[in-house]
Amino acid sequence: MKRVFVVLAAVTLASVGFGSAQTPPAAQSAAPAQPPGPNTWQIDSNHSAANFSVKHMMVSTVRGTLGRVSGTVEYDGTKVESIKADVGIDINGVNTGVQGRDNDLRSANFFDVATYPTATFKSKRAEAAGAGRFRLIGDLTMHGVTKEVTLDVEGPSAPLKTQNGALRIGASATTKINRRDFGLNYNRLVEAAAVVGDDIQVTIDIELTKRPAA
Repeated sequence: MKRVFVVLAAVTLASVGFGSAQTPPAAQSAAPAQPPGPNTWQIDSNHSAANFSVKHMMVSTVRGTLGRVSGTVEYDGTKVESIKADVGIDINGVNTGVQGRDNDLRSANFFDVATYPTATFKSKRAEAAGAGRFRLIGDLTMHGVTKEVTLDVEGPSAPLKTQNGALRIGASATTKINRRDFGLNYNRLVEAAAVVGDDIQVTIDIELTKRPAA
């Protein structure tokens, strides 16, 4: 048994690239991930989306989607005041249905996703706003700028129990931001002609899941 243990230990060290002249494994290994708490809900990225709309030349409305939505929400299942959200949105996935425009939005002309690939929202507090609604106030960080915003939320829905005992709920949040507040400015020629409106309407639809109790 001792010989088997020694062999397994040697194989494990070799597989992670530790040699006799390198830093001991204890100094290299990361802290283990903390298990989710009893009130932690995971965002189901496959059933969640971030959509936006903005005026073009003050005439028509251009609509699009951003990329993958991920993160967690703390919620005790009863009081909306208990809700705390930590959400990330992949800006690389911006899509308006026009490839040239999408490439331009990803470039340094606008979102500059090479430098700022992700937008994040971290809530500070939640306030009830009538039956089935609440406001979620928190910090939105985008394009290297952090501003406080308020999300008007419809939900959360009544929990649905799946076959494996997990719970699912959903909610939809809307807000309006001024792109200039986040340094999202085109060149002077474009801005002088008011090609892109300042106000961007954002809608985030999320589905949350929580593992069954152990």
